[in-house]
Amino acid sequence: MHPENPAAAAAPEAPSRAQPSGPPMAGTRAAAFAPASFDEKRLTVDLVWTTGAAVERRSWDGEGWVEELSLDESAVDLSRLNAGAPLLNTHGSWELRDQIGVVVDGSVSIDGGAGRATVQFSRREDVAGIVQDVRDGVVRNVSVGYSVQEWTDVTPPDQKKRVWRATKWQPYELSLVPVPADPGAQTRAAPVPAPADGERTATPAASKPLQSGESTMTEEEIRAAREAAEKKAREEATAAERARTAEIREIARKASLDDEFVRKHTDEGTAVDQVRAAAIDAVAARSLKEAPEIRNTVTAGRDKRDFVRAGVESALLHRHSPSAYKLDDNARQYVGFSLIELARMACEVEGIRTSGMSKMAVAERALHSTSDFPLILANVANKTLRAAYEAYNQTFRPFVRVVTLADFKTVSRTQLGDAPQLLRVAEGAEIQRGTIGEAREQYALATYARVVAVTRQTLVNDDLDAFTRIPAMFGTMAANLESDLVYGQITSNPTMGDGLALFVAGHNNLGTGVINVDNLGAGRAAMRKQVGLNGSPINVSARYLLVSPDRETVAQQFTSSAYVPNQSSTINPFTTLTPIAEPRLTNAAQWYLIGDPSQIDTIELAYLEGQQGVYLETRNGFDVDGVEIKARLDAAAKVIDWRGFYRSSGA
Repeated sequence: MHPENPAAAAAPEAPSRAQPSGPPMAGTRAAAFAPASFDEKRLTVDLVWTTGAAVERRSWDGEGWVEELSLDESAVDLSRLNAGAPLLNTHGSWELRDQIGVVVDGSVSIDGGAGRATVQFSRREDVAGIVQDVRDGVVRNVSVGYSVQEWTDVTPPDQKKRVWRATKWQPYELSLVPVPADPGAQTRAAPVPAPADGERTATPAASKPLQSGESTMTEEEIRAAREAAEKKAREEATAAERARTAEIREIARKASLDDEFVRKHTDEGTAVDQVRAAAIDAVAARSLKEAPEIRNTVTAGRDKRDFVRAGVESALLHRHSPSAYKLDDNARQYVGFSLIELARMACEVEGIRTSGMSKMAVAERALHSTSDFPLILANVANKTLRAAYEAYNQTFRPFVRVVTLADFKTVSRTQLGDAPQLLRVAEGAEIQRGTIGEAREQYALATYARVVAVTRQTLVNDDLDAFTRIPAMFGTMAANLESDLVYGQITSNPTMGDGLALFVAGHNNLGTGVINVDNLGAGRAAMRKQVGLNGSPINVSARYLLVSPDRETVAQQFTSSAYVPNQSSTINPFTTLTPIAEPRLTNAAQWYLIGDPSQIDTIELAYLEGQQGVYLETRNGFDVDGVEIKARLDAAAKVIDWRGFYRSSGA
């Protein structure tokens, strides 16, 4: 069933048949409060926020229907109201100043066919005028905002207009409004008696303003006070109008809209929230109109959405890092839009009307509909993750060999020995067969992953970092993990396929002494003297000098062509070595020589085929109300051949 148009759903087989629970629908109902229940000390007032009266509704396609709210205890979820829901100014929820009070914790109940609550007003200066109107009984109407999770068709058999009763719904905010929809919702001058069976709570009689004592002011003083109040009201109205006009101009500037847009909404007195919605509609319409011309394509629909999506992605990436992501003409029109404004626009482009929706409702619709907004956020997150992953300094890259594996099964890597020596063949004699010695190293891929949830509140709070910095941190941590895997193979001195440790006397790859000409020479010679599995020399060349950060300067000195390591010679024999400093080498004294991976196997870094490096996935949340971001790395590292390594104790 479509949440905005329950009347458009298939008719049930019989009245009072519950419809399947679908996506929640947001709505509002009017209520009212009584000035006589005003508490001066606490700034609180009691109210009846609903009587469940039938209200005429019209869906987005123009079809009329009647809405009722069930007041059965099992139908109404009061948890959000009783947890301190906000009291808003005419359902405004764009800024903190829109909240003018709060529902008192635990004061909400369903009693005698009516919903009752106590609200407390803010003591802010900008709320004082509203509080005074409540005191005087001038403002007394309240509208309740709610979402519906389940409808029941209760249309009488002889009635054509459908009647839908909300049988599972949740109120989540109260707002001061000028005109109520539910006439039975009023403020309380005194306790309202419970109605008799079959009756509905009626509107209580209007109560006179709260009296605080007899007036001792003269007629002249009263006149002066009235004139001062009127002057203050005029000044406040002028200031409010100036602020509204300035806000409209700022909205138009951010959306690159012309003066005609500003003039139209300024003259018509359009509320700022409605101006924002109109600006989003205008930008969406302009994007769709310009898309075919800019993309030079005749494809309709999908290409237009791609064009809008690309512009929004570029604008969000620029907002995240202006220096790394430059704006193009398409993206420039979206600069300055908040996440919730972009979400609203994405819904409008898809044909989902968001007029009158709260920020939270827009966020929910954008994340759980056919709009492109989840895909936009996923692409932004993925690009920031990859950028951070690729920017991380992985010092092992020069001496490892990167491979991909088709699955997570254990693989065997063969160390090939020397081919058998070629033998002279006498004329007419048979060529003799030889064998190749081999040893095996085994390993398998492992999966590393983490999930972070990004809720609707993230969009409402305009927290772009959740879609940029969090994935970027995932990228950095994935690159860190790969370094841990590779250097863990060196520092842990693992057992090889022959049953011996990587660095052991039996492998002829251990030495002593600090970095100097003699000790470097001894290490290089030991590597050259390594033999194949068949006993033939394989002449391994040392290519990299791996040290801790404490020995980085010494390593650079002994590998520099400008450094003279021995005064009796002007030639540095170690310029062919490339120094690498790695902080994961916690033993400051030890140093290593490593061969060229193109000559001999050293360490393999393996990824799952088709997913090389860190991989990001997003989905609409199942356990949380929002989007879940998962970073996953399928990888493994394994030393393949000890003959490509040499370690010195450094002492």
